[in-house]
Amino acid sequence: MRIALPDPRVEIRGAAWLEDGLPHRLPAWTRSQLPDDFMAMVESQPSGVRLRLRTAARSVRLDVQVLRVAVDPAPPAEPQPYDVVVDGVVVPQSSAVASAAGVFLLEPLAGTTSERPGPAGVVELALGGDGTVERDVEIWLPPGETTRLLALTADAPVSASAPVDAPRWVHHGSSISHGAGAASALGAWPMVAARAAGLDLVNLGFSGNAVLDPFVARAIRDQPADVITLKLGINVVNHDAIHLRAFAPAVHGFLDTVRDGHPTTPLVLVSPLLCPLVETTPGPTSLDPADPSVFRTTGLSSEVADGKLTLTVIRSVLRTIVESRGDDALTYVDGTTLYGWSDWDDLPMRDQMHPDADAHRLIGTRFAAVLRALRA
Repeated sequence: MRIALPDPRVEIRGAAWLEDGLPHRLPAWTRSQLPDDFMAMVESQPSGVRLRLRTAARSVRLDVQVLRVAVDPAPPAEPQPYDVVVDGVVVPQSSAVASAAGVFLLEPLAGTTSERPGPAGVVELALGGDGTVERDVEIWLPPGETTRLLALTADAPVSASAPVDAPRWVHHGSSISHGAGAASALGAWPMVAARAAGLDLVNLGFSGNAVLDPFVARAIRDQPADVITLKLGINVVNHDAIHLRAFAPAVHGFLDTVRDGHPTTPLVLVSPLLCPLVETTPGPTSLDPADPSVFRTTGLSSEVADGKLTLTVIRSVLRTIVESRGDDALTYVDGTTLYGWSDWDDLPMRDQMHPDADAHRLIGTRFAAVLRALRA
């Protein structure tokens, strides 16, 4: 059975809309407000997006058109795997990557991209089973590969899964929330936490782009949510985007907008994980020209006195904001309780900015406890 996508038998969950088979995580109206090509690229990368269907098939094939990122002048990133969950259980895959791809060439400082499309590729996925019993299947797309969905082929009929019966968690954050450093889609810490806490995730983690954009706040305001979490701060420092005078009002404004649509929804404000590079030294940060595998900062500690932000300052400001708002449904979580100095010793960030796969699992497990406490 070959099904051209989209099709009502195959739900594409975690996306706000589709554009000719391309999932977008923000609604279409935001496009005119996106600041640059970089944000447009990461918004179209399907972190947290999955296909849901019901079938007795033992295998399925996806036809896709993929773009992988190359940060100029480095070569394209390695292929990212697809994850498969059948009746709630992860089914290991031998080689679940797209067979072909084009390139998104990114110049991150300028925020520009150029697209070099490649041929359509296929992804072969094993579901297990004996081909006689229908089961609920989820196919999680690679978080860092822009993926246009063309068709799904199964060796048995396909029907729609039952509606999701789980509280809806909307999360916004930076590249770590997006999945940078994770082994696969399900390895990114929000997905680890969502599965452990039994929540239905909408992941609005945008690499390099969690900088209190008002259109993101409005997108969160306007969609259903049973719990909302905002992990803020690291990208503000990385871009040197906001200084102390404007930071607290910007956070208050973001929270006010979200609260316009969700006045009593549990809301968690999460400060940055430990990142020694910018704990007490401000940004901006960038890849180090001497070693493009690691990040550097060009800020100076002396500039903090002039209002430049560090992670230490940001944590203090965020805690004060939560304490000052008188909002019983608003909680503050210090990011260093999710990943701190003892974790750095055991699981250091090799590029000085992003945790590895083991650290993602640790962070997700710890945050699942935060989520469960909200529902207790």
